Amino acid sequence: MNGGLDAIDLSFDPGTILLLNVIIGLLMLGVALGIDLREVRRTLRSPKGPIIGLIGQFAILPAITFVLIGILRPDPSVALGMLLVASCPGGNSSNLVTHLARGNTTLSIGMTALSTIAAVVMTPLNFTFWGSLRPDTAELLRTISISPTELAVTVGLLLAVPVAIGLAIRWRAPALADRLVRPAKVLSVAALVVFIAAALATNLDVFVAYIGVVLLATLLHNGLGLAFGYGAARLAGLPETDRRAVSIEVGMQNSALALALIFSFFGGLGGMALIAAWWGVWHLISGLALAAWWSRRPVGTPAAVAGAPGG
Repeated sequence: MNGGLDAIDLSFDPGTILLLNVIIGLLMLGVALGIDLREVRRTLRSPKGPIIGLIGQFAILPAITFVLIGILRPDPSVALGMLLVASCPGGNSSNLVTHLARGNTTLSIGMTALSTIAAVVMTPLNFTFWGSLRPDTAELLRTISISPTELAVTVGLLLAVPVAIGLAIRWRAPALADRLVRPAKVLSVAALVVFIAAALATNLDVFVAYIGVVLLATLLHNGLGLAFGYGAARLAGLPETDRRAVSIEVGMQNSALALALIFSFFGGLGGMALIAAWWGVWHLISGLALAAWWSRRPVGTPAAVAGAPGG
């Protein structure tokens, strides 16, 4: 593939990067406001589902991403973008998509909460580990001089602070949390969609020039995440509602966090930014399409039990 993406920086001014960080804060706040700790405790009493989900999220997805990169052999910046997205926790829209898909929404909420907390350590750990295994991506990491510690601190601030605020509001003022959760989620998702659309429009010539690389990598990456998440849950003997929740949680990533890290640490490196931005669009399309397909197949029917998710 053409190596031109590695030389392209999609630059944004500090104010725009600050706006993206605020959007992520709202996304995480919305997630935390919707977390009922009683539901999380009920989920943890049967830990098989969350364990399989976390293994899929932080072990299976990065591993299959590494294999996919070896097959596609994209530009190093595209490869790093794929690895960073795969290292991020589940996206905040996964709970809604799981609900629409007639999956186990309680399990989805619990996995989102656990993966978000685990991401403070697992995101920088997975990204630097897998990124260092390929000579081309390792060289790019050395060129940028990324600090795993600094990366972990930034992830912690972007995730832990808004989540702690949201959980505190949920704990001390549950009625207020109930009133705020929907507006916070709707506003943050809408703001993220507008931000990504503006970013793609501003750099439309770059996106059009490399659309084939970005579309193919994202479509295969997302499809494999959904399929392997479902497959792992099925092999573990989880019921159909749990399989759907795990599939969606593994296949829908927090691409907003990936974008923020890309502009904070990688200067808007072209391949990374385009992959993360298109992920933010595509995983909503694929997730909602999968939810619509599953919603017409009630749990317990042969088609629902035997079928694997489509891309």
